[in-house]
Amino acid sequence: MSTYNYELDYSRIKDLRVKNNISQKDIALYLHINQSTYSKFELNKATIPIELLNQLSNYYHVSLDYLLKITDDPHIEIVNLELDKKLVGENLKWIRKEKKLYQETLAQEIGTSHSLISEYESGKKLVSLTYGYAICMRYHVSLDWLYGKIK
Repeated sequence: MSTYNYELDYSRIKDLRVKNNISQKDIALYLHINQSTYSKFELNKATIPIELLNQLSNYYHVSLDYLLKITDDPHIEIVNLELDKKLVGENLKWIRKEKKLYQETLAQEIGTSHSLISEYESGKKLVSLTYGYAICMRYHVSLDWLYGKIK
């Protein structure tokens, strides 16, 4: 069983906050979370849920790929501000079929279960950021595309 070892880098969320002269408290209020929780994100001490990362992407008008340093280009032509579990599931299934993988194989490659991949593809659950990032890094696709923010 192969597993991924991709480390998420959230340093740009702090860079954008400081550049825009916004306090952690203000961003935490916008996200409806505690300031201490937000601080852990900036320090890379906690994983940001994809829903919150998407809110930050919308707030700063930058791509998810930019926030996670997949690209250095912050500009993006966003078509969807909200995340749609069904669309994300369809995109995941497209990647899997394009790479000629079974759900079980994909699950092994990113370190999760076959049943979770099935739930993702059926739109029952939204792909977590950790697995979404692993999929994007391993199969060279945009996080914004996977999560349906761009076409």
